[in-house]
Amino acid sequence: MRRKLLGKSIGYVLIGISSLIMIVPFLSAFMNSLKTYKEYTTVPPRWIPEVFQWANYAEVFKLGNIGGYTLNSIFVAVLSVIGALISCSMVGYAFARLRFPLKSTLFVMVLGTMMIPAVVIIIPHFIIFNKLNMLDTLTPLWIIEWLAQPFGIFLMRQAFMNIPKEYEEAAKMEGCNPFQIYLRIFIPMARPTLATLAIFTFMGKWNEILTPVIYLTSNEKYTLPIGILSLSGQWTGNEQLMIAAALVSLVPILLVFLFAEKYFVQNHSMAGIK
Repeated sequence: MRRKLLGKSIGYVLIGISSLIMIVPFLSAFMNSLKTYKEYTTVPPRWIPEVFQWANYAEVFKLGNIGGYTLNSIFVAVLSVIGALISCSMVGYAFARLRFPLKSTLFVMVLGTMMIPAVVIIIPHFIIFNKLNMLDTLTPLWIIEWLAQPFGIFLMRQAFMNIPKEYEEAAKMEGCNPFQIYLRIFIPMARPTLATLAIFTFMGKWNEILTPVIYLTSNEKYTLPIGILSLSGQWTGNEQLMIAAALVSLVPILLVFLFAEKYFVQNHSMAGIK
């Protein structure tokens, strides 16, 4: 009993130390966002401000079109998530359950595209979207996800392959066609993996900087990350406001993760059991 208690105590201490290492930078940033510029630049630094400047967050929305940038990011992220869930689940189901010529070869080719650096395909994509007159629009930022990305295909294929064949055979005996089996049997059983894919896609699109910089030129069409960066000149002398803006940009990601946390953790638990 003493050994077990000692082991648990050591484990809790290590977890506590690890949590502090992760949380302290966020707490420091949060405190800095509530300071005046004088307190922010004080040496040695003062960790807790004398008066919490909650007005800093209101001031962030006055300096620029933060609300518009946020709506653009939400629009791009939501459409990207929907496209990724639909396209990757359908292609993953085909690779996992359907039979067609050269299936294994095509799947290896799909996995091979994951090794291609993203910067290599920037110019071909730019030429294609230029020919389609899609430059300076939000379309190039989300339409790619509707074409099934290799990581999502691999993730969904592995999830569908782990579902017992008995479910599929029972559905066929009830008269279901392949699409009905996919929609009514496999999709509900793969919700944890779908939630994982949704989180990764949302986070990737929400924090994306390179692609919006390439395709967008109009200020009103900027997404939140590059919108905040475009206001860098206005933050001079008010750097604490830029920290507040960065923390505001984290809120949607936290909300999405909290909403899908149950399925996300369930997916990892199922993988561990298997």
